[in-house]
Amino acid sequence: MKRMHLHVSVDDLNKSIGFYSSLFGAAPTVSKPDYAKWMLDDPLVNFAISKRGATPGLDHIGIQVESDTELSEIKERLEKAELSLLTEEGTTCCYAKSDKHWVQDPSGIAWETYRTLDTTPTFSGQEAAEPSGACCVPAPQKVQFISRK
Repeated sequence: MKRMHLHVSVDDLNKSIGFYSSLFGAAPTVSKPDYAKWMLDDPLVNFAISKRGATPGLDHIGIQVESDTELSEIKERLEKAELSLLTEEGTTCCYAKSDKHWVQDPSGIAWETYRTLDTTPTFSGQEAAEPSGACCVPAPQKVQFISRK
């Protein structure tokens, strides 16, 4: 099963937790001083927010999978599309350890495909006193699409 993932950077985490808890009719499944996540079944989405110094708004979009097979299938599709692909194995981000692949769409929006392996006590492997930067999104790269005529 695949689950859509959306990560939004927010100005005020507590106000945003209140808003999204009302919108979804549920409290976050993960709540940290700089991060919150809802694992919803209706709609089927992993929705996360964070306050880590990034500009408020959409941080990245993703597809969360449950198996290595599903992750490999998506990676193969991205490779066939000849997109610039960044693979991270066993990386720590958003209080979780994951295997993931990153690409960018034509507008520069980061897309993450990933499988969560475990939870972690830190946001990105090492906690800073003052959180800075967005989630664990790689630096933007110019995306090139290759015509298949």
